[in-house]
Amino acid sequence: MKKKFRAAVVQMKSSVNKEQNLAYSLDLINEAVKNKAQLICFPEFQMAYSPADQKPEELHKIAEKIDGNFISTLSSSAKRNKINVIATLYEFIDTNKQNHKVFDTAVIINERGKLESVYRKVHLYDALGFKESKKLIAGNIIERPTRISVGNLGLLICYDMRFPEISRILTVNGASILVSPSAWVAGFMKQEHWEIMLKARAIENGVYVIAPNQLGNIYSGHSMVIDPFGTALVDMGNREGMEIMDIDNS
Repeated sequence: MKKKFRAAVVQMKSSVNKEQNLAYSLDLINEAVKNKAQLICFPEFQMAYSPADQKPEELHKIAEKIDGNFISTLSSSAKRNKINVIATLYEFIDTNKQNHKVFDTAVIINERGKLESVYRKVHLYDALGFKESKKLIAGNIIERPTRISVGNLGLLICYDMRFPEISRILTVNGASILVSPSAWVAGFMKQEHWEIMLKARAIENGVYVIAPNQLGNIYSGHSMVIDPFGTALVDMGNREGMEIMDIDNS
């Protein structure tokens, strides 16, 4: 396990076209490798932006199984480039049981291209005028932290950050880095909530927090990396693209 490593944090504006988003993701992986990064973290809804007027059955057509083309292509790139990848997708398992709804899923792919962890978002964003449960299914398992070459990683997704118990469970079980792919909706006090909670989760658990976020559409940007003392090492503001960060996890 590397105590010091280089991470790439992606802030992207996903389009409704998943092939376009996949191609952009592959370009960013190549760029991260050129910058000697050993980990690249993508935001929530990397696969596609789902507009408010998009029906569940339309989103279901975009979604894939975990071994579908989207993740398989990213896994191949991870193996070829020897880089660990945190990616997200809309996932379906059994059409008949899901009534066209899909999971909001994050995965850890190691530098050999192996799928190490699959986490389905537990806390759906049914608040402040939003109701993700109209299109999405909540997961019911907090996955154990996953040890890869850069450290012991715990996964949560966006709205999970508002529930400190999940971060605590992950760190008590050994996570030294929390990665939270997010699509944080902009709005009154939302950026302040984002920054405060990321810092709180880092401080109260004594861990790094890496939070890649969506930008544009309805989202707030400001992807961040927070150290265990609550210092913001990265704040990407409203810039689309990628930030490279050296992390000392010793």
